[in-house]
Amino acid sequence: MTIFTVRRVRWTAAASISALLAACASSPNVTLPTNFPVGTPLPTPSPDGESIPATDKYASSGNKVIDKWRKSFAKKASEAGRQDWAVRAVLEGVEPLDYYFSKNIKAATTKSDIGSQAEFAKPIWEYLRTAVAQSRRTKGAREVSENQAVFNAIEQKYGVNAEVLAAIWGMETIFGGNIGSTDAAHALANMAAEGRRRSFAEGELLALMKILESGDAERGQFISSWAGAMGQTQFMPTTYVAFAQDFEGDGKKNVWDSKGDALASAANYLSESGYKFNQPWGIEVSIPDGFDFSLADGTKRKMTAWSQMGLTPLNGGPFITKGASDARLWLPAGATGPKYLLFSNFDAFRTYNRSDSYAMAVGLLSDAIAGRSGEPVTPWPTDLQRLTVGELKTLQASLNQLGYDAGPVDGIMGTRTRSALQSFQKARGFLADGYPTKEMLAYVQSALNPQTSSYMPNSG
Repeated sequence: MTIFTVRRVRWTAAASISALLAACASSPNVTLPTNFPVGTPLPTPSPDGESIPATDKYASSGNKVIDKWRKSFAKKASEAGRQDWAVRAVLEGVEPLDYYFSKNIKAATTKSDIGSQAEFAKPIWEYLRTAVAQSRRTKGAREVSENQAVFNAIEQKYGVNAEVLAAIWGMETIFGGNIGSTDAAHALANMAAEGRRRSFAEGELLALMKILESGDAERGQFISSWAGAMGQTQFMPTTYVAFAQDFEGDGKKNVWDSKGDALASAANYLSESGYKFNQPWGIEVSIPDGFDFSLADGTKRKMTAWSQMGLTPLNGGPFITKGASDARLWLPAGATGPKYLLFSNFDAFRTYNRSDSYAMAVGLLSDAIAGRSGEPVTPWPTDLQRLTVGELKTLQASLNQLGYDAGPVDGIMGTRTRSALQSFQKARGFLADGYPTKEMLAYVQSALNPQTSSYMPNSG
């Protein structure tokens, strides 16, 4: 266990370690453990107590890269106005984590790489099989029923449907059952020291310090996922600072242990992100023969325009949108799979996770919790050979070389990459649905060297 020496500090005792803290108050030099078990409240300084300067020497983490980074960042945090005691509370006791600093380079990068994230790495139908599993649907409906007063009060205050909050809750932590077992400060310090996302991680660490200074939470509460997302609804520290709520009115914003605080915080986040009460997130549609699939380009168009093009709800009847007047067409598995008109609530879901697969899972799970169907009517085209993250990077690089703006080579099939692929498909006579199959990758790559190409367009 790492230890450090406390000098010139008087602390206010936390109940669980009162005897230890009493000793601290009477002694100018006391040795305290910094790596408290996750969940143990750490002491906070009394208003008139002195703090150790943030830039004073820290006990070594055992990793020179982390130690060098911490020395520099402690100075930066102090200059940014963070209080010395808060800086030290966040940065003391940091140890190297395997998925950032393993001697095995592959092990050190795999967990933090996008290729390891199911919502990006798996075909959408495989991802949804787990995300919208029957057990999660049943549990979500039961949680809404058993906590009806809480959900009703949050609905009324924030204008977010109960089934949507339950779906987010279920997706993020299986309804509070799996909030993580990592210390957020340690995870983010490792991320910052490792360097690939340093600016992001340092901003989150500064937010942790602000949380301590505000008194909204205690240091030992910072339980998180491996990437620093905290509590039952997995808020990054900056998101917590901006949106966390004290629903229970006890002076704390306890997203770890309080269902009310966690759900109200998620509702506040969604509401501020544009969520509209009772409006649909998406409607599965039927498309007429001969439709121009390049219109699935991310552009929002009036519902009247989509109707004039012949789109109709797949389940029949008129479009019921509860006031939502604009939508974009989405082909999550290309022209042969389900087709959806998406509304602003889908975009609100994506503020939680910038993945279309994730947002669709939230939408389908919320539908199921509310007693509606939790899956598309149209079967998924499971025979399609979808690209891996590595192959998507090759596709993006190839499209960029051909003059189609696919954006950063990051392995994410976002709007720019899809639009670039559609432009390529349309220019060469393919059905322009923007779906990245292995066959389409071969066509794109062959276009870079047409002399050796044996592929011919097939607009079928």
